[in-house]
This record gives sequence, C-alpha cells and structure tokens, in this order.
Amino acid sequence: MMKDRHPRRTFLQIATAATAALALPGPARGAVAEAGAATSFRDVRLPLERRVDALIAELTLDEKVSQLTDSSAAIDRLGIPAYHWWNEALHGIARAGFATVFPQAIGMAATWNERLVAEIGDTVGTEGRAKYNDAIAAGKHDQYYGLTFWSPNINLFRDPRWGRGQETYGEDPVLTATLGGAYVRGLQGDDPHYLKVAACAKHFAVHSGPEATRHHFNVDVDPRDLREFYLYAFRELVREDHVAGVMSAYNAVDGKPVSINAPLLHEILRTEWGFTGYVTSDCGAIDDLIDFYRVARDNPHASALAVSAGVDTSCLDTFGGLGDAVRSGLVPESVLDSALRHLFTVRFRLGMFDPVALVPYSRLTIADNDTPPHAALARRAACESIVLLQNDGTLPLRKDLATLAVIGPNANAVAALVGNYNGTPSHPITALAGIRAAVGPATTVLTATGCDYVRRANPDDWDAALAAAARADAVIFVGGITGQLEGEAGDAARDTGFAGGDRTRIELPQIQSELLRALRATGKPVVYVQMSGSAIATPADTKHLAAIVQAWYPGESGGAAIADVLFGDYNPAGRLPVTFYAETAQLPAFDDYRLTDRTYRYFRDRPLYAFGYGLSYTSFAYHDFDLRSTPSGIAASVTIENVGKRAGDEVVQLYLTRPEADDRRPIRQLVAFARVHLAPGERRALTLAAAAKTYAVWDVPSAAYVVVPGSYDVQIGASSDDIRFRGTLTLPAATVAETDAPRRRTGRAT
Repeated sequence: MMKDRHPRRTFLQIATAATAALALPGPARGAVAEAGAATSFRDVRLPLERRVDALIAELTLDEKVSQLTDSSAAIDRLGIPAYHWWNEALHGIARAGFATVFPQAIGMAATWNERLVAEIGDTVGTEGRAKYNDAIAAGKHDQYYGLTFWSPNINLFRDPRWGRGQETYGEDPVLTATLGGAYVRGLQGDDPHYLKVAACAKHFAVHSGPEATRHHFNVDVDPRDLREFYLYAFRELVREDHVAGVMSAYNAVDGKPVSINAPLLHEILRTEWGFTGYVTSDCGAIDDLIDFYRVARDNPHASALAVSAGVDTSCLDTFGGLGDAVRSGLVPESVLDSALRHLFTVRFRLGMFDPVALVPYSRLTIADNDTPPHAALARRAACESIVLLQNDGTLPLRKDLATLAVIGPNANAVAALVGNYNGTPSHPITALAGIRAAVGPATTVLTATGCDYVRRANPDDWDAALAAAARADAVIFVGGITGQLEGEAGDAARDTGFAGGDRTRIELPQIQSELLRALRATGKPVVYVQMSGSAIATPADTKHLAAIVQAWYPGESGGAAIADVLFGDYNPAGRLPVTFYAETAQLPAFDDYRLTDRTYRYFRDRPLYAFGYGLSYTSFAYHDFDLRSTPSGIAASVTIENVGKRAGDEVVQLYLTRPEADDRRPIRQLVAFARVHLAPGERRALTLAAAAKTYAVWDVPSAAYVVVPGSYDVQIGASSDDIRFRGTLTLPAATVAETDAPRRRTGRAT
C-alpha cells in the first residue's frame, strides 16, 4: 500500500500549500482551465460535498447529460477531460496491454485465503493506477485506462452450467462476501482521503444465467432466498467494505427490470444499506427496456425511468435522451443532479480534480506494472488455488523420471491460463512449459495434443498421444475446457455441450473421457490436470486414475504452479468453492432460481466432490473442540495438528445447522473459516468467530434479520462433508441490527 509521504503535515496544510503553489491546477497533470480556473470546485480546502455541488452548479443541462454515460465527454471550458467509466480488473487489469494475470476469480475463491485475495487486489489496484497515470501523462483518456473498475463479480455460482460462474467466488454467500470484500479493500487502498482505484460490485441482483435470456429473464424470488442468499454479499460489500460502485443486472426481479427496480436500487441499496457510491447499468441494459421488456417507447422514456429508479450512469451511451426527457418533463433536472453527485464524488475521491502532490497514488508509474514481485504473487496465488481431488500416492512425482508424456488440449494452451475478462500476460507459462522447466536434465518430456476439447480433430494426434504414453514412465493429461467455451453471451463459442457461453451438460467432453480411458489402458500411471472455471463431472472410471488435480484458469504462472504441485515443491491446499455434482441429471432446471437441491446447502444427493473439499500431501488432526456464544454471535475453538511429514496448509471450516423451528433451514451453512500453515508435528490453536448476521434469517413480517431461537448444531471440519467435531448451542431469539453487526473475521490463530 502507498503510505503517507508527509507525516509531519496535515492534509489541510499540504492542500493549502499545493493550492497556492500550483494555482489550482486541472484534474491530473496541472493543466489549468482557460476559463473557470478560480471556481470553487477546485479548492481542495473545501469539504468534498461543497466541491461536488459547486461543480454541478457550473454545468449546463447538455453538459450534465454528457457526464451520465460510461464515455463521459470533456468539458473544455472547465478543464474537465473526457473520462471512460468502463474498465475491467476481474483478476488483473484487463484489455489494457500487458498486466499481471492472476488466477480467475473462481481460482482465487479456491484459496480460501482472505489476506491473499486482499494482496492480489492491492497489486491489481497498483497496476491500474500505474496505467492510468501513464495514459494521462501521454494525454490519453482511452477506455480501459481509467480508474473505475467494474469488478468484482459477486453473483453466486448457483448452477455449474452458467458460463460466467468462473468470474465469481463460488456458491456460498459468506465465502463470496469475505473474499469479494477483501478484493475490494485491496483495490481501493487504505489512504484516508483518496481511493487508489474504485471497485464496483456486480451484477445487482439475482443474476446467474442463463446467458441466452439475460436481457429479458424475470426471477420471481422468494423474499428469504433474496435476503439470505442472493443479496448477502452485496450487503456486506456495501456496508462493511465500502465498495465505490454497484452495477445493476440485465434481468428483472419480481417482474421489474433491475435497471428500473426502485425497491432494489432505492429502498434496499440506498435507503436500507446507506450506499453513497455510484450505480452503473450493465452495457445496453437501458435499450433492453425498449427492445425486450417494452416498458418504454423510446430512449428519453427509458432513460428517465432508469435515472429516476437510481441508475447514475449508463454503459454504451444509452442515456443520450436524458436532455429531451428533462425538457419534456419526464424527469426533473434535480434527479440528474443527484446522479451526478454520486459520480463526481467518486472522481473527486480518485483525485482527478486535485493537485498531484496531494494524491499519493499519482507517484505510481508504468514501472510499477507487471513487475517480478507481482509475477511471484501470481504464482503463489496459483499454487494456493490448486485443489488435489484424488491421489493414490503417485503424486508428488519424481523429477528424475526417465520419460514423461504430457498430453491434452490444455497442455500448451495460453487460453486455459487466463479465463475471461483477462489481461495479457507478458510471460505466460503453460502447463507443458512449467513441467519442462521443473524436471531434471535427464528427463525426456514427450508431448502430443491427443484430441481437441470436444472432438478427435486429427487421428494422427490421437495415435501420437498413445505412443508417447506407451514410452513414458508416467502420463500427465491436461484437459478440461477454456473460457472460449464457457463465458459471457457473445464471447464464448457454440459447440457440442455448450450454448452461447453456458454449458448444456456438466460432464467432461466425451472425447476427452475416451482419451483418458485409452491412456489408462497403456498401464502407465495417469495424472489428470483439469482446467476449467466450473465444476466438471468426470466419468466413474476416472476413480482408477492415479491422481486428479483441479487447476481452474490459474493465471500467467499457472503452468509453473501446476508443476510445483505435481512435483511436490508446493503442497496443495486449495478447497472447492463449489459443489462438484456427479452428473447433469442431479441438477434442477437451469432457469429455476429456487434453492431446492442447489449448492451444498440444499443438495441432498451424493456429490462427486463436496463443497470445501481438497486433499493434501500431509494429514491434519483436530483436537480440543470448544464452543461458546458471544455478545455478537458464536465462537468455536479447536487445535489443529500436522500429523504428516510435510509442511502444509489446512482450511478449517465452521458450519452450523439452524434449529428445527426454521422449516427453511439449509442442511448446513458456512459461517467462518481459516487457512493455517503448519510444519510437520506443529499444533496451532484457532478460534473461529461467526457474527450473528452470518446465520440470521430474514423475517418477512417484521422486515428484519432475526436469530431463530433454539438449539444450533455447530460443526467444524475439513469440508462440508468431513466434519471432525460438532456441538450444540442454545441461542435466544434476537433481532440483528445492521449497525450492530461487527466486521466479519474468517478466523484467528491464538
């Protein structure tokens, strides 16, 4: 984090000196407006609110409208440059040249490491600010080089068929809120006056596919599901992590498109949660009001409806009719002023209208982008994200094997490293490259693709793969899918088992299953490295494989991290942030947003791999479980011991089951977790604390979160289906006041 460079002077002293020295400079590099240079909005000694209002008072109606789109126009007479609100930073700075590419968000979720995700966010924010400073110095105001990043995606991964689930932190509200909040705090920085960059939580709300119908799909959601499941992470990021922006979703909720859904945007987001940041529409969503929902006959009417409901800026310039809307009486100009207040407050907090001497993040340069320390962090994050699903003892492999065969469509695929909404890695390391770099000089590495993702593209490739396997001491098959098959509508291809971004079935493509069987038939040990952004159901006979490793889309250093795990340089400790179902037939209809039989909370059949699951090269024992209630919730204490011969991480998970009096209770729900590193033989005492808000229910009659009175079954263990201890606590009825809820903590070592 950037620290205060002027520890002996107050902000006001610095501001006064800078104002005098720089003659009230323009927004970024000291340019002074030809007219209006003395306007009070540039006076850094004034309170922020007065400065924002002073700027808005300077604007004509047409100038106001020009600021309410993602591509905000320059206002030359005031020295205000053009600005583009649409920038991407899902797992690194995207679409803006070379940048450090971290594991896709679902891979970050698999780390179950709040501090690591905050560190990643901090690094991404640094690179974003460095790129912005470099662009402004060159006089460029291009899209994807701004400071308002439309990340993170905190929708819940409700169904594994959703192509954009890879962008999320998994299927659990508490895990999503914890890690999404950490990313926001990292991005936005810790300066008391300025944001490093501005994060944006999306897509608000109740959005998780199908992609094909997202522009007109309606969800009639149960009020309790809405509050306890779909809105939980948004509430946390707004109230606890102070996210600067929120993006409204394309879909409708309870019959009203979200971009004009005042109950969501005004009553819940602004009034109940106290959100003071900006709201942007998703791209083209205002046009959807005309073309799909048919609630507006033209752009002025659609724009008036959206800005009145609480949308402050529209993506793809679809607020162009607001001037006509004001002039014809569809919306008062004061509503535009309110939207502008939200938008300009963020720009002021980013330091865009202040002397550079005041803004600590202005000192970052392009030399702070894509650095060796950032690459090292990307590799560490990739290592922490990898989940060992199966191992018969073959892993870790020896580095001195005579011959290794590395086979599969993802073995040398850069696309499988980066997922979607990705940056461009300057030095990507594929699985094949990582393995070649890891083995000793005496080891021969043979390679062949074998097959495409969904078909046998070339019979010679198939034969070459089997011939390589027959010669090898061990076979590493690197398969799965890529972000080119699963992703956003319009970006991902249509192919067998895929439809416009979504998957139509969750099974591993048949051709890859057949190749795995053929490789296993050679009699050689086969290690399957699976790369995907979602849960894949592998055939039953894959239980005979030597090992299965889930690598997600692991980022620029993913191949090195895969090799670190395969050869034992890193002991895997990733845990699944989603349920891996055994087959598509276990799933409800994709467009059914009821939670029955969805996620580990409500799924009663047997999964392939459970939420929270992951193996290690060592073993951990749990001792001395203790449970107690606290003024703010519950606390569980346990001692973890590494009883194996390797150092490693354990992810300790705290679940509970609510009393029988709650007839809507989940089977169990995650309320706290902690990732802890232990040397062989080391013991560590942990206390996991869960605030009441993590298990409170939404009481519809009183419109409040309440604690159901009765006996709670509290469980601690290594996954949702590997519970080591359990106990009961009897809790009284209580109302959970929003203002009384403490900041969550995932766990504390004592």
